[in-house]
Amino acid sequence: MIEAPRKTKRESESAILIGVVTQFQTEEKLDEYLDELEFLAETAGATTLKRFWQKVDKPNPKTFLGSGKIDSIQEYIKEHEVDLAIFDDELSPSQLKNIEKVFGCKVLDRTNLILDIFAARAQTSYARTQVELAQYQYLLPRLTNMWTHLSKQKGGIGMKGPGEREIETDRRIIRDKIVLLKSKLEKIDKQQATQRGNRGSMIRVALVGYTNVGKSTLMNLLSKSEVFAENKLFATLDTTVRKVVIQNLPFLLTDTVGFIRKLPTQLIESFKSTLDEVREADVLVHVVDISHPNFEEHIETVQQIIAEIDGREKPTIMVFNKIDQFTFEEKDEDDLEPITTKNYSLEDWKKTWFSKNENSLFISATDEINIDELKKSLYDMVAELHSIRFPYNNFLY
Repeated sequence: MIEAPRKTKRESESAILIGVVTQFQTEEKLDEYLDELEFLAETAGATTLKRFWQKVDKPNPKTFLGSGKIDSIQEYIKEHEVDLAIFDDELSPSQLKNIEKVFGCKVLDRTNLILDIFAARAQTSYARTQVELAQYQYLLPRLTNMWTHLSKQKGGIGMKGPGEREIETDRRIIRDKIVLLKSKLEKIDKQQATQRGNRGSMIRVALVGYTNVGKSTLMNLLSKSEVFAENKLFATLDTTVRKVVIQNLPFLLTDTVGFIRKLPTQLIESFKSTLDEVREADVLVHVVDISHPNFEEHIETVQQIIAEIDGREKPTIMVFNKIDQFTFEEKDEDDLEPITTKNYSLEDWKKTWFSKNENSLFISATDEINIDELKKSLYDMVAELHSIRFPYNNFLY
C-alpha cells in the first residue's frame, strides 16, 4: 500500500472558518457548527484566527459565497498570511478551484478536514486502507483541481493524501486503485466476519456515541484495559474488542469510532466493518456527553446513523457521561421568561430521560461516579439475553 506522506514540521497552521446562514440553518445553528469545526481544526493541528459567515438564499455555484464577502476574506488572508481556509459545508470541485485561485491559500471543506484527521489517526493497516479508500473517493472528482502528480503535494493539513509516490492523475488509474482497495477491504471484512462468528458464544455489547463523549475512557474502566483516550475528536478509529466479566457473567465489549454531524458518506462506506460491529451487537450502550449544550442533537445524529446502518431496535442503555462537568443557567424567581432546556438542572434531565428510557444512567467515567449502577444495568440486560440464547446455561445466575 502507498504510504501517506509525512506532514511538514511546523507547530501549527493558521486557519479561518467559513459558513453560511440559510433558510435551513440559523445563525445560532451556524455558531454551533463552527464551534465544532474549530474543534476539528484544532484536532488536525490548526489554530483558528477568525470566523466569517454570510447570509445567503443559496450558495453561489462558482464561489459558494458572494463576491463581496469573498473579496473581504481574501484581504484578511493576505493581511494575516493565513495558511488555511476551511468551509463548514462541502464544496464542489469547481467551487474549490475558483476559491483557491482567489484566496491564494489552501482551501478545505468539512469533509476534507475530517478525512485528514482520520488519515492522521489511523494506526492499523486496516484503518489506513479504509481511510485511503475514502480519500480516493473524495479526490476522484477533484483531480483536475488538486493534483498534477501526487508526489508534488504540499505538507500540512488537508495534504495527507493517499500517497507520495509519483502516479499519473488519470481518473482511470484512480478508479482502478479504488477497486483494488475495495477488494482488499472485502477480504479483510470476511476475516473480520469470521472472527465475529467465532465470538458467537458470548453476548456482544457495543459502545456507540458522538465523537469525544468518553467511550474509550469508559471502555478502559469496564474492561480494565488501556485503550487510547484523548480529549480530541476521533481519538479512536480502530475497533477494539475486550472480554468483560461482571460478577460471574462474561460478555464482549466493543469500542467503536465516534459519529459526527455531516459525517462524509465516503467514511460511512469505507468504515463498514466498524459499523458491522454496531449492526451485529446484541446491546448498545449509547454514551452521551451531557455537559455539551447540544447533546440532544448529538443523540439524534447517532440514532439516525444507527437506523441507516441497521434499522432494527436493540436493547439500549443511555449513559449520560461527564456529569462532573455539567453546568446550567439557574433561573431567578423573578424571571418571567419561560423555562428552557438551558435552565434544566441535572435532576430535571434525569426525570426527562428516565421518562423516555428507563435504562438511563448518569455517570462520570473519569471520576468513576455511578459506575456500579452501570455495571448492574449491563449485568441485568446481558443476563436476560444470555438466558434466552443459552437456556441450559442459566445455572450461571
